[in-house]
Amino acid sequence: MSRSSDLYHRALELLPGGVNSPVRAMRSIGRDPIFVASGSGSRIRDVDGNEYVDWVSSWGPLILGHAHPAVIDAVTEAARRGTSFGAPTEGEVELAADIVRRIPSVEMVRMVSSGTEATMSAIRLARAATGRELLLKFAGAYHGHVDGLLAQAGSGLATQGIPASPGVTAAAAASTVIVPWGDFEAIVHATERHQLAAILVEPVPANMGVVPAPPGFLSLLQECASQTGALLIFDEVITGFRVSPGGAQERYGVQPDLTILGKIVGGGLPAAAYGGSRELMERVAPAGDVYQAGTLSGNPLAVAAALATLAQLEPAAYEQLTQTTRLLVSGLLDAAASAAVAITVQSVPGLLTPFFSENPVRDYEGAAACDLDRYGAWCRALLARGVYPPASQFEAWFPSLAHTQDDVEHTVNAAREAFEELGR
Repeated sequence: MSRSSDLYHRALELLPGGVNSPVRAMRSIGRDPIFVASGSGSRIRDVDGNEYVDWVSSWGPLILGHAHPAVIDAVTEAARRGTSFGAPTEGEVELAADIVRRIPSVEMVRMVSSGTEATMSAIRLARAATGRELLLKFAGAYHGHVDGLLAQAGSGLATQGIPASPGVTAAAAASTVIVPWGDFEAIVHATERHQLAAILVEPVPANMGVVPAPPGFLSLLQECASQTGALLIFDEVITGFRVSPGGAQERYGVQPDLTILGKIVGGGLPAAAYGGSRELMERVAPAGDVYQAGTLSGNPLAVAAALATLAQLEPAAYEQLTQTTRLLVSGLLDAAASAAVAITVQSVPGLLTPFFSENPVRDYEGAAACDLDRYGAWCRALLARGVYPPASQFEAWFPSLAHTQDDVEHTVNAAREAFEELGR
């Protein structure tokens, strides 16, 4: 028995499903999980000694790659001074200033420890600021495991949510209105019909796979929010500092009222944040009456990792990330075409998804209609050839600054062989 298999059987006795987050189980691609021993640059190595080109990048935080020397040095130095204080530190102020400098709509920021916590806190603030309860989200979007957001759509253009998980109450789900992604008519209908506290949106959805908004859609959300008194919340946990220096809001020229950040903002350590105008953020305790607290918020190790990461993210870094993304997209399309396998690859700089679909994917319904079995078989074939892809058709691939042209070529060659294997 391999070391991975041994660990997995042991983990099944100790952890639900043998993992601490569902997608790690790799059940959606029909295999047992890989237990990782180490990572360096663009590569990871499992406990059995197998090496992979890693396109998961810890699901987004590792924009510099694994174990970047600047990040390791910063975290090591911070750890020598103490791992946690439960008190303010200079680093927190520096990180807040860096975020405010980079994100167009953010004047003040509050650090937390996870994207889910940031989402929950931003929603509470929006409800307090508007005096309303209903939220609007989009079908197929994921904003963390907040009860009210684990809702699925019923029928119709804009429907009250119904629970998508046992343990989520009907009342919690019913406070969420769900609209199809990219549907102009539905968003106008929903905002006119419901008194919304907030419109919550990934400006580039990446949890149904990468499905960029149709032209004008983000501007419409801003217009509808402004006209109806709702707040516009951008969930930039994935896109923040990845698709441009100032996130998706800078890239697309649409400024939300509140912004949720995560992943890169922790530099690979557990951290997240939410921010907005001074007027809104001064409603948060202790400045205001909206309560939110966290023992490890602004943890000095995470702050050090974040500052070290952000220091590397200047314009030239985004040019490199854009080029790597383009090379990988074109290579995957060529590899599929050479094997007569129909795929669609959708991308923005730093994010991409190969969909097993002949047609572009416009929304969650289109993503769900992809050939999930073929995607799973293709992923298994990639893993056998030293490439580590996301173990779900509905997740993004995350190019990093550590990925080289050789990594792309290795991946494309492996993808070509894997596509050919599918066609046999």
